[in-house]
Amino acid sequence: MTAAFGAQAGERGTHFRVRSPDATQLWLCLFDAGDRETRIAMERDGEESWSLDVPGVGARARYGLRADGPYEPGAGLWFDPAKLLLDPYARAIDRPFVYDPRLAAPRLDGVDTAALMPKGVVVEPLPKVDLAPPMFQRGGLIYELQVRGFTMLHPDVPEAQRGTVAALGHPAIIDHLRRLHVSAVELMPITAWIDERHLGPLGLRNAWGYNPVSFFALDPRLAPGGMAELRRAVEALHAAGIGVILDMVYNHDGESDALGPTLSMRGLDARGAFRHAGDGRLINDTGTGNSIDCNHPVMQEMILSSLRYFVTEAGVDGFRFDLAPALGRMPQGFDPDAPLLRAMRDDPVLSDRVMIAEPWDIGPGGYQLGRFGEPWIEWNDRYRDDVRRFWRGDAGMLGPLATRLAGSSDLFGGEGSSRTVNFIAAHDGFTLADLTAYEQRHNEANGERNRDGHGENFSWNNGVEGVSDDPAVAAARRRDVKALLSTLFCSRGTIMLTAGDEFGRSQQGNNNAYAQDNPIGWVDWAARDAEIEEHAFTMAALRAYRTELADPALLTDDDVEWLDEEGRPLSPVQWEEARRRRLVVRYRKSGFTLCINGTDESCLFRVGGENLEVAARSVSCLG
Repeated sequence: MTAAFGAQAGERGTHFRVRSPDATQLWLCLFDAGDRETRIAMERDGEESWSLDVPGVGARARYGLRADGPYEPGAGLWFDPAKLLLDPYARAIDRPFVYDPRLAAPRLDGVDTAALMPKGVVVEPLPKVDLAPPMFQRGGLIYELQVRGFTMLHPDVPEAQRGTVAALGHPAIIDHLRRLHVSAVELMPITAWIDERHLGPLGLRNAWGYNPVSFFALDPRLAPGGMAELRRAVEALHAAGIGVILDMVYNHDGESDALGPTLSMRGLDARGAFRHAGDGRLINDTGTGNSIDCNHPVMQEMILSSLRYFVTEAGVDGFRFDLAPALGRMPQGFDPDAPLLRAMRDDPVLSDRVMIAEPWDIGPGGYQLGRFGEPWIEWNDRYRDDVRRFWRGDAGMLGPLATRLAGSSDLFGGEGSSRTVNFIAAHDGFTLADLTAYEQRHNEANGERNRDGHGENFSWNNGVEGVSDDPAVAAARRRDVKALLSTLFCSRGTIMLTAGDEFGRSQQGNNNAYAQDNPIGWVDWAARDAEIEEHAFTMAALRAYRTELADPALLTDDDVEWLDEEGRPLSPVQWEEARRRRLVVRYRKSGFTLCINGTDESCLFRVGGENLEVAARSVSCLG
């Protein structure tokens, strides 16, 4: 059987294997404690790969690679023996990546990058976990968080743990998650990444991690204890009944465009790793400079190996895929039965894991909401926009609101169980509180003259743009946030809440805080709005108790009655009334009733022989 790629430690030494079909020579570079380098020529073990057995080298050894061959960037050939390269299969690195322009120097400059590059670390694999079915089930609450920003300011987390994966297992964190009835946490990227080259001169750094260099090695800033640290956190969360979903980025890597750095795959096998146009140019369907070739068998196996690694060694419950159409883009366009997507469905390790698609990228035919099919669930931006527009006061939104409450049958109809992931706010965009306080984005701190981030947010400011000391404005915003939370928790299908939105977190109007590794992007636990937080806890408890709310099955007219505020079935004319903003949803079997008042005046709802005063712009429940 062919040896696996990467570094495989054994009793007598370590076997290294690397794919680089176009190289003329490969070297393994070992580094001692003083960073002195020893180069050992590797040998071809076939047409496409190189390997080497090194006796006496074991766990904790640090290494890199160098490759020689043709240097024709326009043809996808970037060989430069002066560039130290990270093994794409390295399981750990010794320090984080730091962008330096010399990492992108052309071969002619002869710039040696060994001092600038993290080194791979040989690790002994952890014993395989005993896999159980995923904790998360459809209809549950996914809690999206960025590991560093989530705990950097948490007063109960020990200072040494703040900002790390280990903090997720702290009792104070788990208690908060349990009070929200969180089904699974979704961790924004935790594999090693590098800053985009424009951030350093601006005094900024990437805070989100969506610019990976490795698909395996955890970023030392987030997980200084490596895979063992992630595994312990997963175990602690599982013990509390909370699953763990990893946000993975397989659509591009941090080597970016033709002006980007040479760090790993570009220096070894750019033609196999990345998609190229007929003239040799890098295809950029991701907006980041390059696109991984997910149709290449070697890249498919790398992605599958990465996914299996996190399941078998950390026990994670599933994955969310950034710009997921990239994983299924064929020459003729997106195909939900593309080889990689099919392999993920059929893989014995992965087939029962939770799979979540962000169903859009910027490539041709990149918007694929509703097309991934079983077993995928999908981020539903139609839900986000329609719910925002209803509560903003846009005309003609009663019907769209009802469709979203019922599980989005227009997108997932005929499938029985809705595959929607309902969310109103995510890491990418305004926070829930900022949605009600800013009509326009305010991204000046990003250094791009406020041109980055979404331009149309369907947001409103309740009369004052940004921070206000007017009690009436503050009350109106708090009211609106509570209405949005109520809508989310009362919607059919899986729901997602971003960390801090349950207590009014603000990013000062920044709707693209990817580069704000500072208080703008960190969750401010001291500034929690207690009233909003208590409302979120109440709605979470209601959803947990009223199983008809969390049921992922699409709502039909057999399940509910759609009524007006007088308790009468809504007529076709009423559904079409542009300014109608009141709705009653009554479950036929249980009698549980939602009364939605989207107007600016309180209203007496008459339902089932009862009268209920429903405040302006709010949701109330009966039963």
